[in-house]
Amino acid sequence: MIQTNHIKLLHENAVLVGVIRKSQTEFEVNEYLEELSFLAETAGARTKKRFVQKLLQPDSKTFIGSGKLEEIKNYVSSRDIRVAIFDDELSGSQISNIEKILNIKTIDRSDLILDIFASRAKTAQAKLQVQLAQYEYLLPRLRGMWKHLERLGGGIGTRGPGETEIETDRRIVKDKISLLKKRLSEIDKQAATQRKDRGEFVRVSLVGYTNAGKSTLMNLLSKSKVFAENKLFATLDTTTRKVVFDNTPFLLSDTVGFIRKLPHHLIESFKSTLDEVREADLLLHVVDLSHPKYEEQIGVVNTTLQEIKAFDRPTILVFNKSDAYDKNTFDPWLEEGVKGEMMAELEAKWKEKANGHCVFISATEKINIDELRKILLGQIRELYKIRYPYKTTYTS
Repeated sequence: MIQTNHIKLLHENAVLVGVIRKSQTEFEVNEYLEELSFLAETAGARTKKRFVQKLLQPDSKTFIGSGKLEEIKNYVSSRDIRVAIFDDELSGSQISNIEKILNIKTIDRSDLILDIFASRAKTAQAKLQVQLAQYEYLLPRLRGMWKHLERLGGGIGTRGPGETEIETDRRIVKDKISLLKKRLSEIDKQAATQRKDRGEFVRVSLVGYTNAGKSTLMNLLSKSKVFAENKLFATLDTTTRKVVFDNTPFLLSDTVGFIRKLPHHLIESFKSTLDEVREADLLLHVVDLSHPKYEEQIGVVNTTLQEIKAFDRPTILVFNKSDAYDKNTFDPWLEEGVKGEMMAELEAKWKEKANGHCVFISATEKINIDELRKILLGQIRELYKIRYPYKTTYTS
């Protein structure tokens, strides 16, 4: 039987492998490997070493060059390393070839993210969505994974027992994908009905890069207890709460975080969950201001919103973790007045970009939350005026 959740990285030592392309710098790739290390940690693995190679284009057989592969082999063979994790997507044959040389399990970034999603999925819908994404990831890689079963030599070499097995597995995977899509379609219809029943309220969705602090902010604004921790993809299932500000009710939803190189089939599988974002009246785009690449992360989220056709929604940029930004950016000896001026310049820059629809906060330290509530309430009331032009008050 084919298993989809097959990585099981808990307490395994890992090495990370990245490639510097023509359009990238070594600094950028090291930043990407830092994120990959965080992903590995979230999955339960311990990163022991990182390997980076400059390449004009990846090797079709082993992705990286033979010299770098030999270097990795020498390192892992003398240590308790169980898995090599590549930051780029690998084909089935590349995975098979690398594993033969390194003699350890080899996975790519997509497989790692899928494993995290599988461990985090709690509801029936999330579990089905992850399974669908896993099977869709597996399907094009079956041939490469079965290569070791094919007969050597003999010209064509496609009629051995390996080919029989691969055709059987391909049929099983396709049948499974079809069944999962059917079951998810049924759940989608039920969810769509539930969303229609909430149609009278303005709907606000929290979006953002994973680990930006969406769930913490959700808890603060809705006074609920949504699961939140300092790990990637802490939230998979959409959580919706009714919130009332100054006698004005609205619905607030927390959804799965986005990430660089989020596997396309994962976005496809989670489109029903992301309907909450697509059908929202207003988006709160939460940004981790303390992250050195926060502007790039804003771009990743905007690109994903375009993919799911939600980029045209009215949006408030919420720059979170301003307290951590202060600690990470300013020297302790810097005068408060100078720090204040620099922060004022940063805020002015983003307010101009966001047409004034932005606010700088710290959800954990509850800094500037009243300002966020004020901006959010103003936007919600404007949306109610458009929806109900003859109504002057909004009660819960």
